[in-house]
Amino acid sequence: MLTTTSIYEELGVTPVINARGHNTLLGGSTPSPRVKAAMERAERYYVDMEQLLDKTGEIVAGLLGAEAAYVTPGAAAALALGTAACITGRDPELMARLPDTTGLKNQVVIQHAHRYAYERAPTIVGTKLVEVGDAAGTRPEQLEAALGADTATVLHPAHLADKAGSLPLTQVLEIAHRKSVPVLVDAAGQVYPLDKFTGYARMGADLAAFGAKYIGAPNSSGILCGKRELVKAAALQGFIGFETVTNRRPFGRPLKLDRQEIIAVVVALQEWMAMDHGHRLAGMERTLQVIGSQLEGLAGVTLEHVRQDGASPRLLRVAIDPAAARRSAEAVVAGLREGSPAIYVGAEPDALRLNPATLWEGDEGIVAGRIRELLA
Repeated sequence: MLTTTSIYEELGVTPVINARGHNTLLGGSTPSPRVKAAMERAERYYVDMEQLLDKTGEIVAGLLGAEAAYVTPGAAAALALGTAACITGRDPELMARLPDTTGLKNQVVIQHAHRYAYERAPTIVGTKLVEVGDAAGTRPEQLEAALGADTATVLHPAHLADKAGSLPLTQVLEIAHRKSVPVLVDAAGQVYPLDKFTGYARMGADLAAFGAKYIGAPNSSGILCGKRELVKAAALQGFIGFETVTNRRPFGRPLKLDRQEIIAVVVALQEWMAMDHGHRLAGMERTLQVIGSQLEGLAGVTLEHVRQDGASPRLLRVAIDPAAARRSAEAVVAGLREGSPAIYVGAEPDALRLNPATLWEGDEGIVAGRIRELLA
């Protein structure tokens, strides 16, 4: 009989208990029974994928309060497709030129305080980043001066919106729209509270990219939503556009989705918007309380329950003083990864971050027990 870990062990791969959250490196998400059932139902028939993407886009847009939406293979793909749309619009001849953007709008403006790893995604279509501001911050007049004839879009990573020295999205939108420049929001994990999730469209963001793994869809899925013309242009750049646009040259052919994944995004979003999130968060807090109760009193250990917005609204921060504890935080992280199943947690120089969102029932006792073994 197969055990819960044996399918990985049979392949020679170490199974992982995920206390780090919806992390791409660890597989992203666990779809709910309803989402899994919908994916199975989608198996029975094949479908015209262009029609499926159109209809599901209408449903997703309605749920998010946007003019239009398009299901993508992840948030990074949404950023790339959205940027391409800002460069070419619906012009098939311009689409065929990417990533050669010579003579086209080929600059993506980003604030100094907003530089981050995923800024790479909008550049794969041939753009270059233009940084505005410096360590002292970005001033409104600096942003306005940076927006010109070569500007394709302003990239605004929503998870860095409160970073010191950065202009807020409302001000970025006002300045960019005055210069007729669209704003692309990387809102990958900004799915809770729901007012934040749906707020980017209400604020007037031209495009917003989300990772659908954060709402219980597959790791490989995402959403691009926003202004109708730009979303339609992005869809033409995608894998179905490659098959249907006359010259068959849009760049996005590698960004393919299965029909089951597209269905999963819609069902997961419907489920997410109707969910009792108070009940969901209470369950997370109970899980963290179970873990915390087993770690309280350990030498050199300080516990902090963290409440925040976004994809990881409840965390337990386990600070470790290496002078008083048996091991440093770094050594505990390494120790948790040993054995099978391994345990992955969030890591800081002097602390662990435990995220209950991706723990299965019963995992909390295993996680707490292993940490206690390493520290007791």
